Amino acid sequence: MAAEEIHIRNMVCGRCIMAVKKIFHDAGIEPLKVELGTVLLERPLENGVKDSLRSVLEEYGFELIDDRRSRMLERITTAVIELVHYGAGPSGKVNLSEYLSGKCHADYSSLSKLFSEMKGESIEKYYIAQKIERVKELLVYDELSVSEIADRMGYSSPAHLSSQFKSVTGLSPRDFKALKEKPLLPLDKV
Repeated sequence: MAAEEIHIRNMVCGRCIMAVKKIFHDAGIEPLKVELGTVLLERPLENGVKDSLRSVLEEYGFELIDDRRSRMLERITTAVIELVHYGAGPSGKVNLSEYLSGKCHADYSSLSKLFSEMKGESIEKYYIAQKIERVKELLVYDELSVSEIADRMGYSSPAHLSSQFKSVTGLSPRDFKALKEKPLLPLDKV
């Protein structure tokens, strides 16, 4: 019997991977591999088992993805999250279109069209939103200067980072750091 790859929406961090592994383990299923957005199984799941897993996954905020377009959308969002938050891509300035084309094995124009149709925003806008959320995180940690954050996040200068940050959040990085309550979003809500 052939292996099966299961696609799961809202897997955005290492803790999500651990939670999904536990859900499968508790169901008596040992995956071959669990990564952001996917679980590789030795053999296909029976429908009853799949339905049961679907219910448990939904209790934890995950969702099984069955259709091809939704799977591709999830691959795109996962690739952007990996790139921005976990440094999965090449260091320094990244060509987003080349990175996503390579990661998703499709031409960028079709990825961009699908993403815009299904999410109602461009991949670039989503990428910027993820970058700004990561910058907010780094500002909260207060371990790096704005200049170091700009360098780490691939901005051409601290002024470019500050300008983009202000256009998205309405605040400068310094004003954001001064807030008592810092509005951070979960990655699946960006």
